[in-house]
Amino acid sequence: MSRDCARRKTRVCARAKRGPIDPATRRNSRLDRIDRMPADPPSPVPPKAPKAPDPTRAPERDEGQGAVVAEKQEQRVEPPKLYQVVMLNDDYTPMEFVVLVLQEYFLRDLDTATQIMLKIHHEGRGVCGVYSRDIAATKVELVQAAAKRAGHPLQCIMEAA
Repeated sequence: MSRDCARRKTRVCARAKRGPIDPATRRNSRLDRIDRMPADPPSPVPPKAPKAPDPTRAPERDEGQGAVVAEKQEQRVEPPKLYQVVMLNDDYTPMEFVVLVLQEYFLRDLDTATQIMLKIHHEGRGVCGVYSRDIAATKVELVQAAAKRAGHPLQCIMEAA
């Protein structure tokens, strides 16, 4: 008997003498074990039934365990406050850039973007869109970042609608 077999006990040595196990044989032996398993698990013990009240005893005080019907109240959620995103006029930002920003970040078509740009140019400010607070703040940041990347001093602010 080899040293290796002595270490691993007799079962392992017997397997080593038989040679390697065929994978199909191993799979079949596993399936045989599964087939021998009981089909249904043992049924659980049924729960104990609650004790019926004893008619000879005096009734106990109700500790709030009785049936209580709570009225369902409708929860009314207010719509979020809306904010205007407003672009301010300056003498340095090209009109084409303003139109491009309106098309890209506010999804305006060319005609609408041109009208808003002309309003900004003539009146000093123009409303680009009305959004909830988070979206309006994001739009302002995007416009200011684009203007900074392009080297323009375009200003964009957010106001309550």
